Amino acid sequence: MPQERLTAWTVLRHAWAVRGLFLLALVFALREARSLLVPVVIALLLAIVLTPAIRWLHRRGIAQPLGAAILVGALLAVGGTVVALLAEPAAQWWDRAPRTIGAVLSRIDRWRGELPGLVPWVSGRPGASLEAADSVKAKLASEGVALTGSLLTQGVGFTLSAASTVILLYFLLASEHWLLSRCIEALPARRRLRALVLGGLRAFQRDLSRYVLTLTLINLGVGFATALVMSLLALPNPGLWGVAAALLNFVPYIGPWATAGALTLAGAMAESSGLALLHPALGFLAIHAVESNLVSPWLIGSRLAINPLSVFLSVLFWGWLWGLAGALIAVPLLISLRCICRRNRKLRIVALYLSASSRPCASLRSLLGPGRSAPKVPG
Repeated sequence: MPQERLTAWTVLRHAWAVRGLFLLALVFALREARSLLVPVVIALLLAIVLTPAIRWLHRRGIAQPLGAAILVGALLAVGGTVVALLAEPAAQWWDRAPRTIGAVLSRIDRWRGELPGLVPWVSGRPGASLEAADSVKAKLASEGVALTGSLLTQGVGFTLSAASTVILLYFLLASEHWLLSRCIEALPARRRLRALVLGGLRAFQRDLSRYVLTLTLINLGVGFATALVMSLLALPNPGLWGVAAALLNFVPYIGPWATAGALTLAGAMAESSGLALLHPALGFLAIHAVESNLVSPWLIGSRLAINPLSVFLSVLFWGWLWGLAGALIAVPLLISLRCICRRNRKLRIVALYLSASSRPCASLRSLLGPGRSAPKVPG
């Protein structure tokens, strides 16, 4: 009997070791294949979100290929209009960046000189900011070839990925009914199983569409409020910062702080003095506090709410795996995982950890049962 137990334990240990190695290999395979998988995953998620609109158009006599062309064309038109409107303000900020960075460095040197115990102030003489700006320009000029090559390479890669995503999105939307029918037919011929899978797909599509639509409306409000506050603070190009705040707010936790950091730099670039350079960032953080604590919980509700810890870990993991694109799709992927776990008995415990329940947690004493108490720790 002990020998049999030892053999069973050895087999179980080897099985877990094989599973762990397979999981590690899968993670690094996903990381290496990100240029191929990112357009596919983004197009699939967008197709799931836009499918209700395709069905709405189909019920009104518009064929799916034509409806898909209308939706994709509308998305391209909106994106192209936004890029065209923001190209000139972004170019102006980019041209002013070297001189402004030099001024910021000079101001930091002045602050360091005013604090006791730090390096003495050596850059406070007249023309120091110009010298710092010239040094930044010289640095950019010396590394200009490498920087230009890197930007061109990344620009070409982004263009190819965007084009692949748009083309794949059109085909997924145009053949949505055909793909869904083939996926259901591929399952074993059991009515209950097919009904369960179809119901799960519909529920996932409904939850994801509702979440993305609600989040888009919230971020549009955040962008409008940010542009209004930046206009009241007389920050140049408030529309640019409103669009940046709306787009970065799709990335939980990381996006708002990146926006606040960019607005801090923008306040310094606007030649503000003292604490005035922090006013744009503080104004945005006030907007974000209202949005995250009042607006989002009220609009999203408990049905779509996800555990904040799981959201943060998902953003970290997918951001490390696929960069900014992974951080953008981290929450939709988490919603899909929760929908799968809710419909699998063995994985329902995972769904409990992913969901943010509004019910109060039971006390540890009640979980131990009647007449029991937690063991006392000696000392």
